[in-house]
Amino acid sequence: MSVLTPVVATGVVGRVNPVAKLLAAVVLAIALLLSIDWVSAGTALLLEALLLPFAGLSARQLLARTAPLWIAAPTSVVAIALYGRDGGASVVEWGFLSVTEGSLALAGAIGLRILAVGVPGIVLFATTDPTDLADGLGQVLRLPARFVLGGLAGLRLVGLFMDDWRQLALARRARGVADSGGPVGALRRFGQQAFSLLVLSVRRGSKLATAMEAKGFGGDAPRTWARPSSFGLRDGVLVALGVVIAATSVTAAVLAGTWEFVLA
Repeated sequence: MSVLTPVVATGVVGRVNPVAKLLAAVVLAIALLLSIDWVSAGTALLLEALLLPFAGLSARQLLARTAPLWIAAPTSVVAIALYGRDGGASVVEWGFLSVTEGSLALAGAIGLRILAVGVPGIVLFATTDPTDLADGLGQVLRLPARFVLGGLAGLRLVGLFMDDWRQLALARRARGVADSGGPVGALRRFGQQAFSLLVLSVRRGSKLATAMEAKGFGGDAPRTWARPSSFGLRDGVLVALGVVIAATSVTAAVLAGTWEFVLA
């Protein structure tokens, strides 16, 4: 099963309105992006870890869906430690590379922040069906139906891109143009295949837009929705938890003296 396929809602969080998940993730992201320090990010990540058992994801599903974060975070830590802003005592110096206490602190803060912002977003939306999200955006947040339905149609096509990429690769291999030329040839073939996918995507998008316009999706008249979407107590609790985690992480950083407002 693709990591893009929503997980069947088995946990408490999985049965929450997608709009509540979106609001909780946005609140956390905004609070954590206001400062770059390890205390706020570490506090938020610890509190988020306590709530993971209620998300309805198995350990295997959680690892598979958050795999990009476990690659991005260490990579960012190494890059910032080597090339980040120097400060404090020097730890390692080798040619034009230097690692100081300041760059290490900044690298740790960035790594924790990537996980603290990314994990809740991925976990919350892993149990969210795109159609349910569109229903919530249109009925709860009252966003324009044309925008919501267009976004839903585009999101549904993402899974098809992966299938198209595999089919293009198989077709090129069947014609004998997929295994020659070394690294340079591989790079050239990647560009050619990416261009083919772009052309195919534009054609499919044009056909989809024409079909949706013909069915009246582009009209300005108020629309009705097949499935009602409501915002209840359980949804409010999740948003409140997001606010509490954000406030607790900011408070901990302020009390520890590590809070640095990025816009100051």
